Amino acid sequence: MILKEGSTRGFRAYTAKHLNDLLERAGLPEEERLRIRAVATVLPFRTNAYVVDQLIDWSAVPEDPIYRLVFPQADMLPEADVTRLAGLLQSGAPNAQIQAIATEIRMRLNPHPAGQLELNVPKVGTEPLPGTQHKYPETVLFFPKQGQTCHAYCTYCFRWAQFIGEPDLKFASDDVDGLIGYLKEHPEVTSVLLTGGDPMIMGEPVLRRYLEPLLQLEQIESIRIGTKSLAYWPQRFVSDPDAGDTLRLFASVVEAGKNLAFMAHFSHPREMEPPVVEAAVAGILGTGAIIRTQAPLIRSINDESGLWAAMWRRQLTLGMVPYYMFVERDTGPQDYFAVPLARAYGVFRDAYASVSGLCRTVRGPSMSATPGKVCVDGVTEIAGQKVFVLHLIQARDPELVGRPFFAHYDPEAVWLTDLRPAFADHFPFEREAVAPVPTA
Repeated sequence: MILKEGSTRGFRAYTAKHLNDLLERAGLPEEERLRIRAVATVLPFRTNAYVVDQLIDWSAVPEDPIYRLVFPQADMLPEADVTRLAGLLQSGAPNAQIQAIATEIRMRLNPHPAGQLELNVPKVGTEPLPGTQHKYPETVLFFPKQGQTCHAYCTYCFRWAQFIGEPDLKFASDDVDGLIGYLKEHPEVTSVLLTGGDPMIMGEPVLRRYLEPLLQLEQIESIRIGTKSLAYWPQRFVSDPDAGDTLRLFASVVEAGKNLAFMAHFSHPREMEPPVVEAAVAGILGTGAIIRTQAPLIRSINDESGLWAAMWRRQLTLGMVPYYMFVERDTGPQDYFAVPLARAYGVFRDAYASVSGLCRTVRGPSMSATPGKVCVDGVTEIAGQKVFVLHLIQARDPELVGRPFFAHYDPEAVWLTDLRPAFADHFPFEREAVAPVPTA
């Protein structure tokens, strides 16, 4: 897709200062709007005119799934916290007081799950390399400093802590030389993932500064870009002023012999309905890049097997590769969005069973937990015990990848830490045994 001369970006962002006006559009009563604004003092809010005008069905608000995907809900946080903050907002309390309470609440929401700040940060010598994670031997994640926002924020985002303006919770870097130096010292790394935020918020000249040095490293086989831009601002690849240059940059990555994997987040079939999405996908695929799709299973937004089957079929039709169904992570408003693992497996299985083999490239439901990506393979009965069957798709310890293990069935469990090992006194990734679950 070649950009027409004279095109302009036309992007308009909406933030918390616009929230009340947008909620009035939904016809919500004043008390409800106040409580939603209270939640937005804790969790970040950002959307844009494309999402608001093209994706949300305002006649169906507040049940509309795209509305729930980007707008805070009054019951996302404990009622006592929301009531406290709403009272401060209503009384015109100083912003410093409101932010102090908001920070206190945030610290209870596990802002950095899976030890992101402690366990995954690599070092050059004795010095940590900021904005970089090296969790699996072959893959390094890099968080470009200029890519630490998004075209719109998802209410379920596990990286919400990146967007709230707390310097101690920020995780980003513009040290490209440091990254390249680290990669040269670690020849086992063959794949680099640019993530955020959303790297595609960056203009082409800035994105080029991060991508081009990677092309000089023979060890790098693949470069991935994690992004929600195809759902929230597909114009990035069609009509933005640097859309053409961006696609040419993608083509140069492929021409350099690297696999360019565009890791696209689609949470609902409606995000793929506008014609501009099809044009954007065609433009990216025309560069030789591969688009792989992923999203978490989110209660009240996409927790129906028919929606997932429809997403995978549409993605296949457009030339994309279904890749992952994730489990909502143990951070932020997990209690609001989480789907129990047993039900998550049922949603995945029913959707998987209703699509062709070409869609069955997808894996899940998968938990990105501390030891690695844990996949729920099923629920079965062994030796009279009902159990979850699981395996690690990825692991800190590569020896554990692909080895099945078992957990006692718990219909309420929503995360790995809710499970107890079956037929063993500890899980394969645990160094110390945990107390066995009493049998009836």
